[in-house]
Parts: sequence; C-alpha cells; structure tokens
Amino acid sequence: MSSSSARPIDGKALAQRVRAEVAQRVEKLKTQGITPGLTVVLVGEDPASQVYVRNKALACEKAGMKSDVIRLPATTSQAELLALIDQLNQDPTVHGILVQLPLPDSLDEHAVIEAIAATKDVDGFHISNAGLLLTGKPLFRPCTPYGVMKMLEDEQVNLRGAEAVVIGASNIVGKPMALMLQAEGATVTICNSKTKDLAAHTRRADVLVVAVGRPQMITGDMVKPGAIVIDVGINRLESGKLVGDVDYDSVAQVASAVTPVPGGVGPMTIAMLLVNTVEAAERLI
Repeated sequence: MSSSSARPIDGKALAQRVRAEVAQRVEKLKTQGITPGLTVVLVGEDPASQVYVRNKALACEKAGMKSDVIRLPATTSQAELLALIDQLNQDPTVHGILVQLPLPDSLDEHAVIEAIAATKDVDGFHISNAGLLLTGKPLFRPCTPYGVMKMLEDEQVNLRGAEAVVIGASNIVGKPMALMLQAEGATVTICNSKTKDLAAHTRRADVLVVAVGRPQMITGDMVKPGAIVIDVGINRLESGKLVGDVDYDSVAQVASAVTPVPGGVGPMTIAMLLVNTVEAAERLI
C-alpha cells in the first residue's frame, strides 16, 4: 500500500442515501394512514444536547416524519418525567421515544430508560432490547453501532473471521458494537481504560472501532497497515477544533480507510435513528 493517505469513509454521503430510503418508506406508510412520529425529550440546558436534539428533529421532518421536542427544566422531578414517558407510551401517534442523555444528576437514568416501552425505544437502550441484541434477535439496534455496521457493509468489509478490536465498553456504543461485529463472524476483543498494552491489541485489528472520548489517543503507530479504522469519538480541543479519538493524520498514513470527525459516524447515528423510528411504525401494520 502506498504511503499516501487512507480513503476517508464519508458518513455524510451514506447517511443521505439511508435517509432517502427512509423517506420512501415514510411515504408508503402515509398511504396506509400512518405518519411515523418521534418524540424527543430534553431535560435541562446542556448545549451539546440541544444541538443533537435540534438535528434529530430536523432530520425527522426532512424524511417526512412527525417530530416533537419536549423541553423540560433541569428541576424536573423523576416522577414528572416518568409520568410524561407513560403518557407517550400510551399515545398511538408516537412511534419512537428518545430521552436525550445525559440527564441531570438528580434523575435516575436507568429507571427513565426502563420506563420507555421497549417497542418505542428507538435508541435501543432498554434492557429488553439489550437482551434481544445479545441473543441475536434484535428489535432495535443502538443507533451509533448500527450506523458503524452500515458503514462497514457499504465499504464491503468482510467481517467473517476478521480481527475486530473495540475500544470502549459503554452500553451505548462499545458493548452493542462488539455484539454486532460478533454476529457477523468477527473475532472481537473489547478494550477499556484498564487494558494493559493497548497498542498490542490495536495492532492486531483488521477493524478498529474507537469510542472512549479521549482526543487523538490512537496514533498511526498503533494501527495495523491496511486496517479499517472507525472513530466514534467527538471531542472539542481548547482551540475549538473538533477531533475524534483517532489522530486522523498519522492513522491515515497506515490504515486503508478511516472515518473523519466530523462527517463520519455522527451523521450515521441520526440516519439509523430514523431507520429505527420507521421500523417501529412499520411493525404496526
């Protein structure tokens, strides 16, 4: 392989194709009298969450879906939030419910996620959806790892027998990512902040997925030549620049393909949220 740079994996372009497909599915549902609807609940004033929520609502509307954003003050009590979720669970026009995380410290995140009806949990975080994914019969796949799988499929990466290394073991990305890669026949290693000699693991990876939230921690010397590197991290440096968990410039000299930040995994996360919401509505037919 040449010493030039790796092929960037364009998440933006792929997300546009996925969203166009979703829009067609939405049109078909509308002819049957169903308009897929997503309700996003935002508690508090977290600026990053506000941006994410706005983008999610906008993407829904562009795909022809109904989208509601319910904004609640940071002082909202657990009981008030659970009562709202119960109301949304009962509402037949709401097909997907998403509570934007993180929640204020005064609220019990786990209890809130569990309160969402599993059939409307388009984030795929409910314990029954996590269990279904574990047993290979997913109802909803969490959007970020689902988006990564879609990118690997689009890149025609053969995962059967491939060495895949996932750095980060969160319930939102790392764990479901490992399960999805495993389901496609990859041999998966999960690393975390306590892993000894991280580079020994990363250098074995044909597919490396990094989701830890530490700016530019993976450098070119930690990557196997020709590997596919997926950077899930998004960090803002003091200079204001957005970077991933991967040092793009040095890794691009070694890898065969790498996702940029921004414009890689981020757009895919929102696209897969739309896929999950339209699937929730299609199940009602």
